[in-house]
Amino acid sequence: MQKISKTNVARLLDNSKIDYELIPYEVDENDLSAKHVAEQLDENPEQVFKTLVLEGNKTKYFVCIVPGDSEIDLKKAASISGNKSCTLIHQKDLLSVAGYIRGACSPIGMKKNYPTYIHRSCMEYPYIFVSAGQRGLQLKISPADLISIAKAQISDLI
Repeated sequence: MQKISKTNVARLLDNSKIDYELIPYEVDENDLSAKHVAEQLDENPEQVFKTLVLEGNKTKYFVCIVPGDSEIDLKKAASISGNKSCTLIHQKDLLSVAGYIRGACSPIGMKKNYPTYIHRSCMEYPYIFVSAGQRGLQLKISPADLISIAKAQISDLI
């Protein structure tokens, strides 16, 4: 069995005494989608959430966490975050804004504490998956614990 190195996300969870599991998976550089990750994990794509960083016209950056098989509704995201409009940030800006690269963006441990919103469907499951902060590693965590550590608000985002 391969040894999984602790990510910054895992250290933050350890420090907060939050239960989680790190789950490795095979990375496909040509398909970094949450659907592909769900297939690799043999899990329901509705439980594998993707973390998106958006920029609003008023509030600047914020984070949305949505099921991997869904597309975010930008109008809803803008409204919930106090903006008239919003866009996904450019992939090239992700590292400088969030501290993560595409395919490894975790809602935990970003460079700054951005306002964070998670789709309400997360509460339907005993656990969900989000990126553990590096490609090839997912975090299995209870929705309540993720909401707590990410200071996320439950919202309708899709």
